[in-house]
Amino acid sequence: MTKEDKLIRKEFPVFENRNVVYLDNSATTQKPPCVLKAVEDYYEKNNANPLRGLYELSIAATDAYEDARASVARFINAKESAEIIFTRNATESLNLLAFSYGMKFVNEGDEIILSVMEHHSNMLPWRQVAEMKGAKIVYLEPDQDGYLPAERLEEKITDRTKIVSLTQVSNVFGRENDVKKMAAIAHAHGAVFSCDGAQSVPHMKVDVQDLDVDFLSFSGHKMYAPMGIGVLYGKKAFLEAMPPFMYGGEMIEYVTLDRATYAEVPHKFEAGTVNVGGAIGLEAAIQFIERFGWETIEKREYDLTKRMMDGMKEIPHIHILGAENPEDHHGIVTFQIEGVHPHDVAAIFDSYHIAVRAGHHCAQPLHKFLGVMSTTRASLAFYNTEEEVDAFLDALAKIRPEMGYED
Repeated sequence: MTKEDKLIRKEFPVFENRNVVYLDNSATTQKPPCVLKAVEDYYEKNNANPLRGLYELSIAATDAYEDARASVARFINAKESAEIIFTRNATESLNLLAFSYGMKFVNEGDEIILSVMEHHSNMLPWRQVAEMKGAKIVYLEPDQDGYLPAERLEEKITDRTKIVSLTQVSNVFGRENDVKKMAAIAHAHGAVFSCDGAQSVPHMKVDVQDLDVDFLSFSGHKMYAPMGIGVLYGKKAFLEAMPPFMYGGEMIEYVTLDRATYAEVPHKFEAGTVNVGGAIGLEAAIQFIERFGWETIEKREYDLTKRMMDGMKEIPHIHILGAENPEDHHGIVTFQIEGVHPHDVAAIFDSYHIAVRAGHHCAQPLHKFLGVMSTTRASLAFYNTEEEVDAFLDALAKIRPEMGYED
């Protein structure tokens, strides 16, 4: 283990407390003490219901919550804090967008463009909207290596297209889509572009103004923050035109027995008591990422991905989904072992204290498109090490023999 490895691993005590090679980072990441301490400090020192209280403790909670919002806005280069809506996760962000913007602005005969490789969270809400409003879903199909040319969107988009909603990085292929070019194509046809950033925001610099996406959704727990906090970014003009998603306390301006007016964005989308601790944890996670820097994070994840893929290619009967180039995987390596069910693969890995994920990874239509039922996924974070990748490869080479195969 290198000096840099040791420095980074000290930030994650789970590896001192558990004998595990953790390779399920696309599902959720481990949490550093600075994040846990930030949450603990809030609940020990500043806990109060924010936004409405006029006493000192509530004002401190409000300030902490809004400071966290400002940090998120800066992190993704939003124009202002009001463009940041706190949610529970990317799934809730996408549902908020679909059932607020979609239900108001999508009409009968309109089109919504998705790809077949979308996570269910970026597919099912839009399908519900289409069914309820009489709109049509149009699907883009990637190449077998996960590449989705922007020109494919140009071929499918029409003047009836209202929304294009695509992932920036596939949670199966790990491949990055050219969302900047795709957003420009959508805008040229009068459509709105929504980006699912759940697998991109934790692994690369995402600049919403440079990409010119209209909406961006992501989760905190995939980027070292606590579970239960997510973000919907939206251009302010769109957010102001959208109706609330949930109704109740905090999101109102004035209520009588027969009418109500709503608070300005972002608060009209944050009904009820908000997750201040989660927002503060997300702010601490952002500071943690920035302390190490994107150059370090991206290089480490690329080097580990290359080491893993190079080793896998030396083992017979292994099929890696997606591109040949590790640069096109962003730490995600999804694969099949000939003759062995992914659930058995995951169970055998677990016997070696290695955590991977098996199934369709909430991308069942993509698996059907590829002609496979399920796969195994190993996903890396920058805190993983070469020794862990080597342990993964050693265990991988033993799986077919343990299942009774002689070659």
